[in-house]
Amino acid sequence: MAVYTQVSAEAMAALLAGYDAGTLISAKGIAEGVENSNYLVETTAGRFILTLYEKRVDAGDLPFFLALTDHLAAAGCPVPRAIRDRAGTQIQTVAGRPACLIEFLPGVSLSQPTAAQARAAGVALGEMHRALAGFARTRPNTLGPAGWHALAARCGDQLDAIAAGLGARVAAELAFLDAHWPDDLPRAVVHADLFPDNVLMLGNRVTGIIDFYFSCTEIRAWDLAVTLTAWCFSADGADFDPAIDAALRAGYAAAHGLSAREEEALPVLARGACLRFLLTRAWDWLNTPADALVTRKDPLAFLRRLDHYARR
Repeated sequence: MAVYTQVSAEAMAALLAGYDAGTLISAKGIAEGVENSNYLVETTAGRFILTLYEKRVDAGDLPFFLALTDHLAAAGCPVPRAIRDRAGTQIQTVAGRPACLIEFLPGVSLSQPTAAQARAAGVALGEMHRALAGFARTRPNTLGPAGWHALAARCGDQLDAIAAGLGARVAAELAFLDAHWPDDLPRAVVHADLFPDNVLMLGNRVTGIIDFYFSCTEIRAWDLAVTLTAWCFSADGADFDPAIDAALRAGYAAAHGLSAREEEALPVLARGACLRFLLTRAWDWLNTPADALVTRKDPLAFLRRLDHYARR
């Protein structure tokens, strides 16, 4: 989450007037994340999240994302839905951006999850995959292998401004993944971004899974690989925690499970996940506006993760 677009109190109040959601008490920008502009909105009826979709989210994809979260919520997964206004509309326009008013779920995201919390997240991911077996819509993964090549080309020589030799390292990894990517594995709709800050917890219980704006049709096991790379390392990517890794895998196995072929492919899928986040973080590092209320994330934290999986 982040704030790129400022929304006045008057515009916020005018939006709420179309909902049965009370009247505005306060609204505060949320700085975490890098994708959209987000506000925590408090009204006389409770709390909500207002999300304005910025340039990386195609407005044409919003019906897919909203149908997905509606499907998961209906299946009993702890997923917030976009609220419909009195006319039944979910997608609004606020400050010139497509926007949604979204249910607020209790819980906190964790910077240092325990093994028990990681196991609960693995269970939640597996249950989500089971629920998605009945979801018929599809969406291409624009940040899959072809997208990595395009993004690396867009970053170009600037990668070496982040770290000496980074451009050559990325090129070598792209060549490796092109040669070894397991395209024959089962595919499904996946979350594709299940970092700890996208999981809300109270104690050891998952109370919310949020931010589905990278969801797409992809190799299903890639979703677990993304989650492992996001959860099992220190923030700088230098230290790997085998207990968190084992707990996530055990939780996922209890709720869904992997085939032997998927298990065998996980190290390669994890390398792909590391490269994907290295490249998107590098792009954001090089292109985030100086006046944006947003926390830039270090791309080298995923280079260190990539090196870990490359050594295995």
